[in-house]
Amino acid sequence: MKKIIVMVLCLLTGTLVFSQKKITRSGEIKFEATTSFEEIAGKNSTVSCILDETNGEFVTLVLVKGFKFKSPLMEEHFNENYLESTKFPKSTFKGKVLDFDASKLSSTKTAFDLEGDLMIHGVTKKIKTKIYLLVNSGKVTATSTFSVKSADYAIEIPKLVKDKIAENVNLLINFTLE
Repeated sequence: MKKIIVMVLCLLTGTLVFSQKKITRSGEIKFEATTSFEEIAGKNSTVSCILDETNGEFVTLVLVKGFKFKSPLMEEHFNENYLESTKFPKSTFKGKVLDFDASKLSSTKTAFDLEGDLMIHGVTKKIKTKIYLLVNSGKVTATSTFSVKSADYAIEIPKLVKDKIAENVNLLINFTLE
């Protein structure tokens, strides 16, 4: 019995020691689609993200209803009419930081290419963008800015408001992974 307990403890300890994953459940994604005087922007501060430092795999999960807006009416339209958050409750990104080498990380931002599959509104598209990583006190900060087209993700914008909402939606990500 003692041998089994010792083996289980060794296995668990080894898994923890060799695990090189950095995680957050409080990452932030902001989006901005303003074209006129009325600001069309939302922010979600409950985004989950994992970075595997051994191979550069990068995964995020966003609960769509987590986006907050200045106007409750805008938030309601976002969830009911555009992103249909009841039907499509989450968005994901599954990809890889290309040529990732954890030893290259420092206290200054280092640019890497990030490539993978972005799923929004039930539609998955390949994307490639830049991601900036830095390490400070054992925590990895990941930031990126890129844009997506609503039409590419089957998000229909009514003609009545088409001029008020940008065709290209700017996304800004900011994660502190521990």
